[in-house]
Amino acid sequence: MTPDQWLAALRAEGVTNVVEMPGWRTHNRGQRGDGWGDVHATMIHHTAGEGPGLPAWCFNGSKDLPGPLCHDYLDRTGRLYLVGSGRANHAGMIAENAYQAVLNERADHPAPGPDARDGNAVSYGLECENSGAPGRAWPAVQYDTAVRVQAARCRFHGWSADSVWAHKEATRRKPADPRLPMDDFRADVAERLRHAASWNPGDKPKPTTPPTPPKEPTVATPQPGDFWAYRNRAADEAAVKKTGRRIPDAYGYLVGIYTTVQGIAADLKKVLALLTAQKEK
Repeated sequence: MTPDQWLAALRAEGVTNVVEMPGWRTHNRGQRGDGWGDVHATMIHHTAGEGPGLPAWCFNGSKDLPGPLCHDYLDRTGRLYLVGSGRANHAGMIAENAYQAVLNERADHPAPGPDARDGNAVSYGLECENSGAPGRAWPAVQYDTAVRVQAARCRFHGWSADSVWAHKEATRRKPADPRLPMDDFRADVAERLRHAASWNPGDKPKPTTPPTPPKEPTVATPQPGDFWAYRNRAADEAAVKKTGRRIPDAYGYLVGIYTTVQGIAADLKKVLALLTAQKEK
């Protein structure tokens, strides 16, 4: 990865608390040993010490082991320091069987055999601030950033999470570096890789099918009781105007019957009057 590609990958993965140490873009061990690349893995370490001087120590190294001592240094607050680009003195010699496991992205990482290969040539290195003491916690922000950093490396290269390894898995010299359950750590990297780089734990999954459209409103089926509903004259006249006929209902029938009875009663009254008149004659 070029420095610009690495910065872009980190930002995409949500790593924003980044410090570019002066000169990191060209800071490397050149072609010493077996050189640099092809790269097939990304390693996580702990510093075995804690304190504010660690970024400079990772950058400069010591007389016996010159820097850079890693590619990236992660402090306990989740701040990521960019230390070097290219070969770095972080892994040293590693076991061949351990290297074959990450090279072939095997899910099992065997106990390392004898050191037989230059690990600095084939692996990125992430140093994390932690004393390494038993029970020493990893702050959640530091752990989450470490997962994102390793996922960013894997995503760029098209690797699975099984290309992530610990120093303790690569050599017998570092049996507790770091004190992390690596199967769990790789599972968390794998979970990130199942999502887009912008994903955050807790995000709701996006729907894979379009939402069901709302049902069309249904017209209520007339009920027997509707027949007895009262219709005033205005409503009746509006129905006649709109449909050309009155809407049958009980009230309408009763009004019609009442009108008919009244007519019959009037007619009977007239008939009785005529009969009475004739009788009196």
